[in-house]
Amino acid sequence: MTHVTEHPLVRGGRSAALATACVRGGVAAGLGLGALAVLVVAAWISSPYPDSGPGGALHLAAGLWLLAHGVDLVRTDTLSGLPAPLGVVPMLLAVLPVWLVHRAARDTLDAADGGDRRPPSALGAVGAVAGGYLLVAAAVVVYAESGPLPVEPLSAGLWLPAVVAGAAGAGAWTAFGRPLPEQRQAAAALRAAGLGLVTLLGGGAVVAAVSLAWHAGEAQAAYAALTGEWSGRVAVLLLVLALLPNMAVWGAAYGLGPGFTLGTGAFATPLGLVGDPAAPPFPLLAALPDDGRGGWIHGAAAAVPLVAVMLQGGRVGRSARTWTARDTALTALGAAWGCGAAVAVLSAAAGGALGTARLSAFGPVWWQTGAATVLWGACVGVPVALGVRAWGRRVPRSKRPPEPAVASAPSAVASGAPGSSGSAARPVAAAGSGTPPASSGPSAPEGPVTEKAPESLPADPAGRTAGAKPAAAGPGPDDDPPYGGYDDYDPYGDSAFEPYDYLPAAWEPGAPPAPPPPPRSAD
Repeated sequence: MTHVTEHPLVRGGRSAALATACVRGGVAAGLGLGALAVLVVAAWISSPYPDSGPGGALHLAAGLWLLAHGVDLVRTDTLSGLPAPLGVVPMLLAVLPVWLVHRAARDTLDAADGGDRRPPSALGAVGAVAGGYLLVAAAVVVYAESGPLPVEPLSAGLWLPAVVAGAAGAGAWTAFGRPLPEQRQAAAALRAAGLGLVTLLGGGAVVAAVSLAWHAGEAQAAYAALTGEWSGRVAVLLLVLALLPNMAVWGAAYGLGPGFTLGTGAFATPLGLVGDPAAPPFPLLAALPDDGRGGWIHGAAAAVPLVAVMLQGGRVGRSARTWTARDTALTALGAAWGCGAAVAVLSAAAGGALGTARLSAFGPVWWQTGAATVLWGACVGVPVALGVRAWGRRVPRSKRPPEPAVASAPSAVASGAPGSSGSAARPVAAAGSGTPPASSGPSAPEGPVTEKAPESLPADPAGRTAGAKPAAAGPGPDDDPPYGGYDDYDPYGDSAFEPYDYLPAAWEPGAPPAPPPPPRSAD
């Protein structure tokens, strides 16, 4: 009897899961391209003066879709007739393609875990999703070559696979629950770097928004001068919205210190504007600082990286209460390097070339902003982390163990310190000691002073008055072994203290009645 073995594709094995992941990647690419094509075609239809037919609109959509992945384009229809590069990526356009790739990789691993198929490995799922996406992207690159915005081959071969693989890897990481490295220092450094990056970008957005509001008149004039038709103004408004994340990165670079370039030989830093900027008329560029030396308002932008690295170092310090100072410093330095690497990548995407000659450099310089971020983290973040760690390791006074009480002579009572009462200032000498107490006035009696027992109190069989202190003789056979007598037991450092003096004796008035004897039995 022969055993029939099913094919892996029939029984839904790992090959079927990888094929499904490849299809998911292709679908993600198609959805992103289709959404952008709908937007561009709608703008073309609403334009009263379309320059080309539907084919030109689709070629433009393909070029913008590739530009959203960081691919540099080449403009062929320029006024001079010479091709000009276009490398500034509207970062908001990249959100939808990146999210689609992320979701495709995440859904691939989630569906494999919940079904009957053999789940593919994380690397296999990332490779399959990225492969399917890049197949569609390669066809789009070939299609865009015949349009007004062809692709530069080198940037297409470098940035497109990197962006797709990074987004797919993030999706696989999400599918596994976003795990962090098992080493505590590495995990703390990543968390702190993420907090510092978010704070830095948020502060950069605030700086850009304040500057744009300060130059609102210039921005409105530039917006009205670009086009007079409502369809053109809508297109310009959409482009402004797509470039808002770029402005946040520009604001962060400005606060970090290196600033950004406005053409070759022109720099905008908190110290002032250097050179002659070659900025085209655009609403967002109206927020650029004025010519001349920067004042305290421009220098206030340095508060953005200062707050970011303080929060970053504080996050490390709170996690490092049980670590050594060396591990804390290395973790804070690692967080600075991680945040600097992320800022460098974002700066490279937020800037680029807008043309030839003077417009060949426009925006933040990636290595300068990255190095400045690391320098801020090393100079401010590391000391803050060490300080927060030291503060967290302190022992509050309320939680310290009580110090043992040291018995001392009754200095305040015997010396007659100010504020002590007359009766407390005169210690009573022991019977037979012959030591006169300190005199506090002319009426003080001379000679030895003994404590007189009340006449109403009877004496005990040993000849001692009830309540009186025993003579300071040597320890007797009936004394307690630990102390040897009442004189040796002085827990409060007060020689006038009498043990059990606060309890009335059985014969004293006010004493509790003695318990009745137990009844006798009939026996």
